[in-house]
Amino acid sequence: MQKQQTLGDSFTLTGKGLHTGLQLTVTFKPAPANYGYKIQRIDLPGQPIIEAVAENVIDTQRGTVLANGDARCSTVEHALAALFASGIDNCHIDVNGPEVPILDGSAEIYVEQIRKVGVVEQEAEKNFLVIKDKIEVRDEESGSVITILPQDHFSIEATIAFQSKVLSSQTATLDNIDDFEQEIAPARTFVFVREVEMLLMAGLIKGGDLDNAIVIYENQKTQEELDQLADRIGAPHHEASELGYLNTRPLVWANEPARHKLLDIIGDMALIGRPIKGHIIATKPGHTINNKCARAIRSAYLSGC
Repeated sequence: MQKQQTLGDSFTLTGKGLHTGLQLTVTFKPAPANYGYKIQRIDLPGQPIIEAVAENVIDTQRGTVLANGDARCSTVEHALAALFASGIDNCHIDVNGPEVPILDGSAEIYVEQIRKVGVVEQEAEKNFLVIKDKIEVRDEESGSVITILPQDHFSIEATIAFQSKVLSSQTATLDNIDDFEQEIAPARTFVFVREVEMLLMAGLIKGGDLDNAIVIYENQKTQEELDQLADRIGAPHHEASELGYLNTRPLVWANEPARHKLLDIIGDMALIGRPIKGHIIATKPGHTINNKCARAIRSAYLSGC
């Protein structure tokens, strides 16, 4: 029987929040068996703790937002994906603000730190959630579908599809969770220029830049318009006639956006609260349907637990 695992030691990371632009510090600590993942807002009165489970998700528009009463924590999915994929069952997370720092927009730094501090086996048995029957969740409006099938280990495939000249359809797969560090963790979040403009107007992505996201430029703008947008996000100017990816670093893989969507799914499925044995097939995934699926699995398997 496999045993539960926690971190070998604590580690701390500091960086800016994607939406608030605040300088934030997050610390990941070992936790006892059967603890799960919990996030503590150490900057708030009473230092409230938020249990990282699917039912505590209150917003999925621009990332996964967990809450306990008035205490919130957003942009949790990359860190949770790293913990889940690294086999960590129990971890306490302290954060001194309303979101986890975005870092480089991927899960790579988290995985590196987990590897540095190591993993400790605990006395309790690892409590796998074994998918026994097909579960399917659909969103007719968006066309998103997530299906989970019985399987003796965890694997996942994701297909994205956009009406875009630059990014249309891509697929990414992960057959063995042990390959997450090399094949998925470095995949960065991405956003379209049209979304950047809307988010800026909404007072969001104050910490967004080309160091923590791939920006997709698909609809040609005037040079003046593109220069103004670049100045707002602190990016270098780009030739307006050249559509494509706006990056400070080149794509790690041609299908990096699809791999990042797969990463997000893993982070959102970590909110089931148990390691999973099953095969996930996701078409046009996003945080909203990911959360609906995680809730459906918890309802089917963990109600009354």
